Amino acid sequence: MEKTCLVLLLCFILMPITQGVEFGPKAVEKWFKKLPHAKQKVTKFHFYFHDIVSGKNPSAVPIIQSTSPIFFGYVAMIDDPLTVGLEPDSTIVGRAQGIYGGADQNEVALLMTLNFVFTTGKYNGSTLSVLGRNPARHKYREMPIVGGSGIFRLAKGIATAKTSWLNSTGAVVEYNVIVLHYDI
Repeated sequence: MEKTCLVLLLCFILMPITQGVEFGPKAVEKWFKKLPHAKQKVTKFHFYFHDIVSGKNPSAVPIIQSTSPIFFGYVAMIDDPLTVGLEPDSTIVGRAQGIYGGADQNEVALLMTLNFVFTTGKYNGSTLSVLGRNPARHKYREMPIVGGSGIFRLAKGIATAKTSWLNSTGAVVEYNVIVLHYDI
């Protein structure tokens, strides 16, 4: 028991160091003081969003069902894996966590409110926040990146989505993300 507690304590102590950015109110204040001298940096991501709505382990769970053929009023909470490749067993680089809902009475268009939570590499523990309209039947959709945390504090950018496949069990969506953030 003591060994387990020690390992957990070390993980919590070392986590901010391994993520490349410090957390907490004083760390954020220190970060803001450096901001006037910081350079902006562009980072690009490419990954696949696996939205699994049925089966043994769904990653999208309905909160409110809809009888509308275009899903108006439907709301789901998600914790979807983000992977390097199209295949579900591809390497996971993060999670898309948040909520989406049918927000259009004329076409299938979702209001997406979610975070891309990175779980590997130099971005581990950092997030990008998406808030925007996703007209799901359009070939390409753009949604704004409206912020972030960790390495992506004050980030802004665009997430472009393209559905790779869709069936009754869910969808896989290809994302290309370009984000402008500070290199501090």
